[in-house]
Amino acid sequence: MLDGLRQFIADIVAPSADPDLAFDDTGYLLAATALLVHVVSLDGEPSAIEKRKLHGLIENRFKLDPGTADHLIASATRAEGEAVDLYHFTSVIMRSVNEEGRLRIIEMMWELVYADGQVSEFEDNVVWRAADLLGISSRDRIDLKHKVAEQRQPASSGGLSKAADVTT
Repeated sequence: MLDGLRQFIADIVAPSADPDLAFDDTGYLLAATALLVHVVSLDGEPSAIEKRKLHGLIENRFKLDPGTADHLIASATRAEGEAVDLYHFTSVIMRSVNEEGRLRIIEMMWELVYADGQVSEFEDNVVWRAADLLGISSRDRIDLKHKVAEQRQPASSGGLSKAADVTT
């Protein structure tokens, strides 16, 4: 377990150790992807829909080709499996990503939470904790949650009422 943690830290400090990935100096892509992997893994094995959504988000938002995205997700899955908490990843992101980028990461987390059409208490709590560690206000976190939820609603249903989820 300690060897895995040492390797993860080495990968963050010296990302050139893996020439197939185009990380910046801090490895924030790996950290962000590990958070996303954590979200899809909360309720057991990720469904096919969740896996497709994860790949799509990684490819589109990080502008990666499918092979690089696969490699990044595999590395992030290993890192997530060895991590003891979210701070391990959020601290890397906080050092490297501005507020707008951190908001996009939280939005991506919500997109994954809603990918299977069900929001569990565990998923909601993980996004809340990650947002808090990333310096995202409760208001912004809830606004992003509603934005993503409304995008999933058919136009005829009128979306979700913000008053319906005041506890989040």
